[in-house]
Amino acid sequence: MSTTLPRTLLRLAYERAEQKYLRSLPPEHFMESVPQATQRKITIESLDLVHARRPDVQFFNELLVQYPLPRQSEPGQVVPDNMVVVHDQPLVAKGSYNLPFQPVGPFWMLEYVSESNKRKDYEDNFRKYERELKVPYYLLFYPDGQELTLYHLKGRKYVSVKPNEQGRYAIPELELELALLDDWVRYWYRGTLLPLPADLQRDLDEAHRLLGEAIRRAEEEKQRADEQMQRAEEQTRRAEEQTRRVEDERRRADEQMRRAEDERQARLALERELAELRGQQPRRKRNGGTT
Repeated sequence: MSTTLPRTLLRLAYERAEQKYLRSLPPEHFMESVPQATQRKITIESLDLVHARRPDVQFFNELLVQYPLPRQSEPGQVVPDNMVVVHDQPLVAKGSYNLPFQPVGPFWMLEYVSESNKRKDYEDNFRKYERELKVPYYLLFYPDGQELTLYHLKGRKYVSVKPNEQGRYAIPELELELALLDDWVRYWYRGTLLPLPADLQRDLDEAHRLLGEAIRRAEEEKQRADEQMQRAEEQTRRAEEQTRRVEDERRRADEQMRRAEDERQARLALERELAELRGQQPRRKRNGGTT
């Protein structure tokens, strides 16, 4: 399809090609085996985490890709299971990803093949990715046979990527690695395995459990601290009461000592008075002439 048409007419032509493609799909195209669906789910969940860290890594699911072909009246068409596009601005693609209207082409195509449910011509797709779209990376995974191959476009040909020392296949541009783990293709971002929602839920549940235990321990510690404080306050109260009793006893003792001293002083005064009276009696007799 010529790209020299006015953009409005070109857009209409691509929309017609999209609708024609959708009408031509056989019923088996909409039937996906469980292994294919499982791997697609794992990929989407993992790439979603990558996108959260790198917004330029954008991915699409079962999206029709349309692109111009030289000397052809209709655009080329292919539908990967997943497609990754690298662009630092949000991409808008509704019913199809039409290359003449997009800023960048696909960076990575991913496909999962079930021997019991082949919905596509994967050999034809390989040719389209390699020769027509020139997609830098292509992942082909057979869940039934546990066969994984990552292709990298070198010049005009795909060559298979060799695993690194960790046994993973690297895509340096995305800071991503992939490998088989527990029968599925799993993804590592910057060397760390990307968790799945079930893993995240388990981690969250464990975090909640640990938090609950920490709260329980903190409450127990607080209760013990409150009890210790109550005991300390009770001991302080008893000590203060004892201090008050001692002070009362001291005040009573002081009062008794004061009264005893007053009584002693009074007795001494009385004794002095009596002594004076005794001393004066004989003198009165002499003065009275009776002695």
